[in-house]
Amino acid sequence: MPVELRFPAAWDTLTGRMFTVTTIVAFANQKGGVAKTTSVASVGAALIEAGQRVLLVDMDPQGSLTFSLGIDPEDVDVSISEVLLGKNPTTDAIVVTDEGLHLVPATIGLAAAEESLVSMTGREQRLRVALTKVAADYDWILIDCPPALGVLTVGALSAADEVIIPLQAETLSHRGVGQLLDTIHDVRQFINPTLEIRGVLATMFDGRTAHARTVLAAIEETYELPVLEPPIPKTIRFAEAPAIGRTILSTAGKHKGAEAYRAIAASLIKKS
Repeated sequence: MPVELRFPAAWDTLTGRMFTVTTIVAFANQKGGVAKTTSVASVGAALIEAGQRVLLVDMDPQGSLTFSLGIDPEDVDVSISEVLLGKNPTTDAIVVTDEGLHLVPATIGLAAAEESLVSMTGREQRLRVALTKVAADYDWILIDCPPALGVLTVGALSAADEVIIPLQAETLSHRGVGQLLDTIHDVRQFINPTLEIRGVLATMFDGRTAHARTVLAAIEETYELPVLEPPIPKTIRFAEAPAIGRTILSTAGKHKGAEAYRAIAASLIKKS
């Protein structure tokens, strides 16, 4: 049966009308190379296809999400750095990609901004406050976290309603999950008590191997985390798309990798 897609909504008791509820999802894993950026871009594009309003936020000083969506970080005038430091409002930083995704880009200046944030008041809450000011314009805000558990990732987790953990289905790739879970626990205890873990997203998955299936089963059992379905297959198509500033949904829309991300997006909407 086809999945029924719907906009997240709630009832406003003051006006007697329905209003859109924005869901903020952080994609986090301190290990690099696990397809965080690919997942943020692809899920975002799939949500756009489903009629949702989407904002992506690049919180990685490397600017990988920004570059992969066709935006040259060197041409960016206002980025997430200026927003976090209070120099510009969030609206000044938003750009629109060729695929219709709204993006708050990142530049290498975010590395220096992170150092400055360490000594600033409310550093963990600055992203949450910034996103609150534009949340009404979107159904989903997806945050691409850097491959580290520092101030930027903690800020993203503090702003998020949910966290998705992209994870390559290999033994060594999940050794740091426990450390990430400790960070999430601390964020829940001291900053954001309503943060939920939506689940682990298996990426670069080769279903032909028993090893990949065993790793996923071990993650579910060891950490008691749900594994999102379907896993994202391993394919060169994911590497080809960012080279022209697109996502796989645009460059190879009928590929099983694109269909997998569409299914993940549909499951997010269904459970929102």
